[in-house]
Amino acid sequence: MLCVVKKCIQRWLFLHIMTIFKKILFSFLNSGAVVIYISLVSWLMHNGENFANTPPPMFGFGAFLMLFVLSAAIVPTLVFGWPVYLFSINEKKEAIIRLALNLGWLFVFTVIVFLILIF
Repeated sequence: MLCVVKKCIQRWLFLHIMTIFKKILFSFLNSGAVVIYISLVSWLMHNGENFANTPPPMFGFGAFLMLFVLSAAIVPTLVFGWPVYLFSINEKKEAIIRLALNLGWLFVFTVIVFLILIF
């Protein structure tokens, strides 16, 4: 009987740890996607002159505004999408945990970028 209880506890712990690991991994991937997207947009803005001739100012401003609107749609979806969904189906605690993990990873990535810039 003791062996059965021990196996049940081990299985429960394993499933619980895997659930926590999946949350951390999912938030890491979302935050990593944000960092990659921001890096690509920064690279594009820095090297945009090399791709084509100088466009008329109106098209340049229009392209910038379109990129800004696209970024305003993509980044919040990656950071807040899943937590907002969880909050809407009344899983408030899980939503707050996911949001905190996403913001935590973004903070870690931001610190890493600033350390790279400093050194």
